[in-house]
Amino acid sequence: MRSSKATIRAVLLLSCPERPGIISDVSNFLVKHGANIVQFDQHTTDPQDGVLFMRIEFDLEDDRHFAKLKGNLAAMAGEYGMEWRLSHERQTKRMAIFVSKMDHCLLELLWRWKSGEIHAEIPMVISNHNDLREAVESYGIPYYHIPVSAETKEEAEAKTLELLKDKVDLIVLARYMQILSPAFISHYPDQIINIHHSFLPAFIGANPYRKAFERGVKLIGATAHYVTNDLDEGPIIEQDVVRVNHRYNEAALKIAGRQVERSVLAQAVAWHLKDHVLVYGNKTIVFA
Repeated sequence: MRSSKATIRAVLLLSCPERPGIISDVSNFLVKHGANIVQFDQHTTDPQDGVLFMRIEFDLEDDRHFAKLKGNLAAMAGEYGMEWRLSHERQTKRMAIFVSKMDHCLLELLWRWKSGEIHAEIPMVISNHNDLREAVESYGIPYYHIPVSAETKEEAEAKTLELLKDKVDLIVLARYMQILSPAFISHYPDQIINIHHSFLPAFIGANPYRKAFERGVKLIGATAHYVTNDLDEGPIIEQDVVRVNHRYNEAALKIAGRQVERSVLAQAVAWHLKDHVLVYGNKTIVFA
């Protein structure tokens, strides 16, 4: 149960080289700064010479304690070679959604946002088509139409970056059918989540349901991952599958797959927003 005195719930994510006593040192550091630890998760790649990952959730009395802790954390991080991220519940993350014509993933995110299951601000939805404007604006969210073609891609991305500048912490590609350039991705490392409509690494690229049908698979799935310069090969956050059989044609596979896409993307977004995910190379540590 949460203490009645606590006014702030904070989360510390960190990674550093493994060494004896570090978990105790981090815990003591937090307690000395007035933290009441309510959840502590850790994982090491190797107890002797690996990398240690931690997610610590704790309560603090007020903003003053949070500011002091954050200020002193940098010195400790330098001593231990830590990479860290500290946030608290009042710091609502801002999420932009990119979409093309298919609405199932977009509407799932908007419904969960409206119901409070996804805690974020959505300052904008950006699309290369106008089809979903009415659906988005019915939620009171600004909708921006930025057409993209091979000839205008650079200009379109420049306009998009200008819209996003200093306004978002996360970009979600909810079946946005455009490949982002390395220049664009470099502005948001580990801050762009894509949903791919297959169980990666199977059927990378376009038309995975057609490929699945031609291969006669018995399971189809979806993968939510961070976007990198390598198409559909970024760190995987969440995956799921649904069983199918020989009676499924390509259209039936798409219908079944949409349900998986919706839930997988929404779960990955929720974990990111709640600071449950750490990226390590081309993998993720998900403290779920």
